[in-house]
Amino acid sequence: MDIKIYNSLTNQIEPFKTLEEGKVSMYVCGPTVYGYPHIGNMRPVVVFDVLRRFLTYVGYEVTYVSNFTDVDDKIIKKAKEEGKSEKELTEFFIGEFKKTTKAIGSQIPSITPKVTEYINAIISYIDNLVKIGAAYVVDGDVYFRVNKIKDYGALSGINIDDLVVGARIEENSAKESPLDFVLWKKTSEGISWPSPWGNGRPGWHTECCVMIDTIFPRHYIDIHGGGYDLKFPHHENEIAQSEATHGNKIANYWMHNAFINFGNEKMSKSLGNVVLAKDMIERVGGPVTRLVILSAHYRQPVNFTDNTVKAAEQEINKMKMVTKQAALVLQTSGVNIEEGKPTYINNFIAALAEDLNTSNALTELYNVIKLLNNEIRTREKDLNKLNDLFKTLNDMYQILGLDIPYVKMDENDKNLYQKYLNFKENKDFESSDLVRQELIKKGIM
Repeated sequence: MDIKIYNSLTNQIEPFKTLEEGKVSMYVCGPTVYGYPHIGNMRPVVVFDVLRRFLTYVGYEVTYVSNFTDVDDKIIKKAKEEGKSEKELTEFFIGEFKKTTKAIGSQIPSITPKVTEYINAIISYIDNLVKIGAAYVVDGDVYFRVNKIKDYGALSGINIDDLVVGARIEENSAKESPLDFVLWKKTSEGISWPSPWGNGRPGWHTECCVMIDTIFPRHYIDIHGGGYDLKFPHHENEIAQSEATHGNKIANYWMHNAFINFGNEKMSKSLGNVVLAKDMIERVGGPVTRLVILSAHYRQPVNFTDNTVKAAEQEINKMKMVTKQAALVLQTSGVNIEEGKPTYINNFIAALAEDLNTSNALTELYNVIKLLNNEIRTREKDLNKLNDLFKTLNDMYQILGLDIPYVKMDENDKNLYQKYLNFKENKDFESSDLVRQELIKKGIM
């Protein structure tokens, strides 16, 4: 299948070719866990979950890794404020992040490594950078020499000369250059580990490099993803370390999702419009929240407004209604809805194959809903076509991660529905209403 992906490294859409036939290696930068995730944290969770589902659907074996950063200055500060250990704090919020991931309809990644599980590997990685001259030690801190990388800035498009001019150099700075970044930080506060340079903890940018190195034997992967805000300095600094260590840029394809806005304003703490994901999901539900995120192409901003949320609620209700109606008609007509493959899904798959265009894919989903509704209303129903459309719709839900369930009716359910029809036919509306209420409680009608 011809799949194309916009590569942030080359700034163009490219044909997708994997390093190993039939397999995809994908790493997405995860959260720093010191608080409940906000709705912006959920965009990569949704986007890359759909990418994984889509690639799996078309036949790839996907290894999807997303990490938890469980050591950081913010974690240490928050743990101190709450009178907890860093581990107690981070384990709680890792649990909350996973809960929210599931609540929004995403699968937990194949592997979810924590930084604290990779400390020895991180120390070895940094030690090697020092030995090859790509890093240097100053009084227990270790810095990376950015000038060792000729094309530093290739991912973000940032010019090194501009950075130097704009940098604020502190007096008596320990760094050789203001652009150099920390790999190991000497510390006397909070959690720390012994190293050849003294007690300390790792810098943020090294963690992902080491996890990719350890988990993927090639030290090189198909896709590296994350939010647009990670392009610089985080991903740029990852590439610099990998170039120094392995002579590669970590990944063949770099993918970055855009931001989530509220009322056309970028979500930020300074504006006071940061919304916790769990609060949004509690208010409107996981499928509605997810549908708003998927309504825009992943490289375009998503706007959460009263109108976009209301529109998503209406579409989810339409999906639920048509799915229940189709399942009822098919099952009471004796059709085995477990058999066969969908044939109306090609345009939907083609949309996702074109740089994961979920907006166009949803247009195809809505078209199938219209066709299904028309077939349900037709007096002389084509049950094969109805079943095909129904299967197509359910495969679309599966790929997009939309939880739109239907009841698989047993013989008792079918008999109950027949009773409802008999009461209606005999104009015993009181009895038919009672049976109808029972069918509604069961989720059949």
